[in-house]
This record gives sequence, structure tokens and C-alpha cells, in this order.
Amino acid sequence: MTQSDLTDDAKAPRPAPILTTERLTIRRIVAEDAPFVRALANDPGFLENIGDRGVHSDADAARYIAERYTAHYAEHGYGIYLVEAGGVPIGTCGFVRREGLPAPDLGYAYLAAHTRQGYGREAAEAMLRHGRETLGLGAIVAFVGRGNAASAALLRRLGFVEDGEAVVPGYPGGNLLFRHASPEPPDRLGAA
Repeated sequence: MTQSDLTDDAKAPRPAPILTTERLTIRRIVAEDAPFVRALANDPGFLENIGDRGVHSDADAARYIAERYTAHYAEHGYGIYLVEAGGVPIGTCGFVRREGLPAPDLGYAYLAAHTRQGYGREAAEAMLRHGRETLGLGAIVAFVGRGNAASAALLRRLGFVEDGEAVVPGYPGGNLLFRHASPEPPDRLGAA
């Protein structure tokens, strides 16, 4: 897959970034990202850890973007975002409100070629700051399948602690629930 397969500047301008880090740009996912979303949804790691979401064509990906990402932005004011390194889409990271979970869930997925390079941690750290400072999120959770040792290790490095099992529709059995430390609530006068 080439850069031109993933983006086409003639179709529409890229959305403005919501976050930038030393190496990454994080922005909303839009319909023009369908080729990348198709590639990600069919990456072996995505299929193993998230599952087959029926995204087998660019048309499927465009539908998935509208139903999952765009709808979530509209309903909650946040969602899963595209992560780019050097202008090239490499993965996704953000927050999702899911049935069965008590708080917004930090979720992420990366193409296999871009794992184990620190991108996941860099994006997740920036997203956690954004969630606390900009979105005002208190509790933040995450969940992973029992067999996903790499994601569980990343969550621990990010300050999450294991907190039992999670039953999440669409993610069958054996999911571990993690909670991130919440910021201290202000006292009754508003001081931290």
C-alpha cells in the first residue's frame, strides 16, 4: 500500500489535528480514510484482538467510518482518531463509550508494520492528557483479551491497573478490565 493509496489530497482537505506529539499527528477519521480503515481492519493483529468487523472493501470502510467513528464524534464529542507518522496513517487511538463499561474506554489499533516502535505509547499518553485536560474525563478504562499480552503491558506502562473482567458486547469472553488512576477531585472550594 502506498501513500497515495491511503490519502488523496484532491478529494478533501485533511481535518485539522486534535493533537500533535514529537512524531505523530492525531486527527478525526473521515470518509477519505476508507482505504486505510480497510487495511487496518484486515490487519492480522486487528482481526485477532478486535475481530472481523466486516470491512472488506472501501465501501464497507466508508460505512464503518460513518456508523462508528463519525456517529460517535457527534454523540459524545470525542471518539477514535487517526494516528499519522510523517503524514502516513499508521493506526488509531481514542476514547469510546461502550455498552458494558462504566467509563470511556481508551482504545487503539496499529498496522503490524508500525508496532513496537513506541507509537502506541506516544499516542495513548497524548490522548490520556487530552481526555483529562480538554475533555474533562474522570474515570477512564480499557479492556483487552486475555491473550493480548502486548496491549496489557502497554496499559500497565500507561498507569492502568487490572480491575477484573469486562463483558463487552461484540468482544466475546476472557476480557480483562483496566482502570486508569483518576485525577484528584477538587475540594468544595474548587482548589485541587
